[in-house]
Amino acid sequence: MKIKILLALIFVNLMQAQKFYFPKTATSDSLILDKEIPRLASQVITQYRLPKNKPPYPITFLDNLYHLQIAAKDYKNAILTLSDYRKEYADHNMAGNKSLAYEIYSMARLMEKDKRMSFSKALQVAFTTKYESLPESLIAKIGPAIDGDITEFRNSLKKALAGQKDKDSIDYVSALALCKTYANYKTYADAQPQMMRLLEFKEQEKFIIEEKNLSLKSGSTLTITIVRKKSNTSRLPVILTNNIYAGSFDNFVGKRAAIYNYVGAVVNTRGKRNSTDENNPFEHESQDLYEVIDWVSQQPWSNGKVGMIGGSYLGFSQWAAVKKLHPALKTIVPQVSVGIGIDYPAQNNIFMSYMMRWIRYVTNNNYTDETDFNNFTKWDSVNTAWYKSGKSFRTLDSISGNPSRIFQRWLDHPGYDQYWQKMVPYKEDFANINIPILTTTGYYDADQIGALYYFKEHLRYNKNADHYLVIGPYDHASAQSYGYTYTNGSIPIDPVARISIDDLAFSWFDYILKNGKKPELLKDRINFQVMNTNTWKHVSDLDKMHSSALKFYLQDKKNKSSVFDKPRQLQFTRQTLDFKDRSLKETYYTISRKDSVNITNSVYFESEVLDKDLIISGNLSGVFNISINKKDFDTSTALYQIQPDGKSFLLSTHMVRASYAKNNAVRQLLVPGQKEQIPIQNSILMSKKLEKGSKLLLVVGVNNNQNWQVNYGTGKDVSTETVQDAGEPLEIKWYNDSYVEIPVYKA
Repeated sequence: MKIKILLALIFVNLMQAQKFYFPKTATSDSLILDKEIPRLASQVITQYRLPKNKPPYPITFLDNLYHLQIAAKDYKNAILTLSDYRKEYADHNMAGNKSLAYEIYSMARLMEKDKRMSFSKALQVAFTTKYESLPESLIAKIGPAIDGDITEFRNSLKKALAGQKDKDSIDYVSALALCKTYANYKTYADAQPQMMRLLEFKEQEKFIIEEKNLSLKSGSTLTITIVRKKSNTSRLPVILTNNIYAGSFDNFVGKRAAIYNYVGAVVNTRGKRNSTDENNPFEHESQDLYEVIDWVSQQPWSNGKVGMIGGSYLGFSQWAAVKKLHPALKTIVPQVSVGIGIDYPAQNNIFMSYMMRWIRYVTNNNYTDETDFNNFTKWDSVNTAWYKSGKSFRTLDSISGNPSRIFQRWLDHPGYDQYWQKMVPYKEDFANINIPILTTTGYYDADQIGALYYFKEHLRYNKNADHYLVIGPYDHASAQSYGYTYTNGSIPIDPVARISIDDLAFSWFDYILKNGKKPELLKDRINFQVMNTNTWKHVSDLDKMHSSALKFYLQDKKNKSSVFDKPRQLQFTRQTLDFKDRSLKETYYTISRKDSVNITNSVYFESEVLDKDLIISGNLSGVFNISINKKDFDTSTALYQIQPDGKSFLLSTHMVRASYAKNNAVRQLLVPGQKEQIPIQNSILMSKKLEKGSKLLLVVGVNNNQNWQVNYGTGKDVSTETVQDAGEPLEIKWYNDSYVEIPVYKA
């Protein structure tokens, strides 16, 4: 086995070390470049293989391959590879629009050669052929599929070529990257402008699209886009979306509703598109949307019934809208909803560095600043520079280039206080929400905690709430679109989970707004997919997602006691962390020859081998009994399955500011040296079958890295603390009567 692995590694290293001839004149002469790239791409293709049992996974492999084939002018095979790519990406043709520009471009190049027609004519025929072949559910997605930033593609190509300046050879990795950037630029530069014009003509035939400005009583102005299908001439229910991400996305959302035979209405928030108002994200939705709903419900194309849909910020907006419920609003479908003040911009009271990047994204202009947002290198450098400087978290905006009033205002509210509470329903407000609701989220959704917060609070204050939850192996994108074949990058999901969230949502709208049939999946209030079983389960309450619990105690293996048995003698595991060390050095625990787990700033506890299958289903809970030498710290918890094959699988995570663990609105500092109890709440929910022969690995420690605030433990406002406040190293005693309660499902 060792010999096979060694040979595979040698092959991969040799392949990547291989050099190809590529004349330096191609970097400055476009005619030479156009001649040399097809030759280079053809050579790379002959060496390109999918390594077994290691990245790139099939989706990445096929994505690279069709780019190489386009660069090599092998358009026929590029089209075939694109088909395989889509099938690998998602079932049931749900990804039939993905990478559409590359397919239309390849079709046109084939027609240009075989039928000897101009490229412009060939592109028109190819576009029309593809447009008319797509199912109607994908028509709305054509715009986003063919839209692209030609300038960005050009700059990427220039950068790749600059790396080859004064060189007459190119290594395998660089050659692959160069061919991909060339294929991107060539496809979009040659085809996108005409494709967008052709799409506009097709849409004029199919839709009525209107853009209007709405004047509100506050004096503010909002832009709203209305989309109707020309074939629908009667009054229809309106599906409204509130969108801060102004741009082509508005048309897509509106057209999607129209295709499902509704009126699509997309309103942009203050300061977006045509609005000249100040842009303060999250702050005005609960006030503005009442007037917007009132307006759309009274228009001649409306039958007076309004539903709302959207994910992330758009999901938050729906909860803002029901804080003061308009009679015309009959249902909402909040997807992957941001829990403002709950999971964003702080998760369990720990502010995240990402908030600065997102603020810039939505406030740099009246649309969205895609170039800045997608500059991952820049933002990683900003966050790293801040962390290594040891400066306060409040300086992050200045370090990023521009001070931000929004950033500073958010930091003024570290607890879940009235500032956040007024934006969405709070406590008794939920009792007044009596319309049907469908919530969707996923085990890998970055806003799962927020989505479940609204669900739990609604049921807490309104026991008879007509509120359904669908949750499965979806990430932030797929839980508001469709289930991919692979989730979280590389994890294959069960076939039964590969559903269209769009179809589910609009079946729900048909059920509520058109007296249609209730969606088949909604057999009970909570509908969850158990990973690794290819089944859905249906229960009436979140607590019924599991039938028992397994306590995992913080038992050291040296004690030769099971982590599942309550310790007979009180002991502790000591952890020390020096905040003055800003090296960002990471530590890993090798769990097998195949895998290791990050245990930076943490301690870990490993279970014995499971002697039978185990289904975990629900949220981690429990308590940490600890004592520290400071007044506060931020916890970090991760539970892994160590599979029988020796690979790790992340099951759930949890983090919390210890001083807010008991009450997220009121800070309660710890007493140095005193044993304290930190409850585990608002963890990531998961449902999965663990095979016999697996083990569980629990990693607990301190959240301390460039992606989050650093809590130095002085008890002061964490946003103002600096490395000068670090003082002596943090010492934690993790007592062995601490436990993480693992929810277990039994049929």
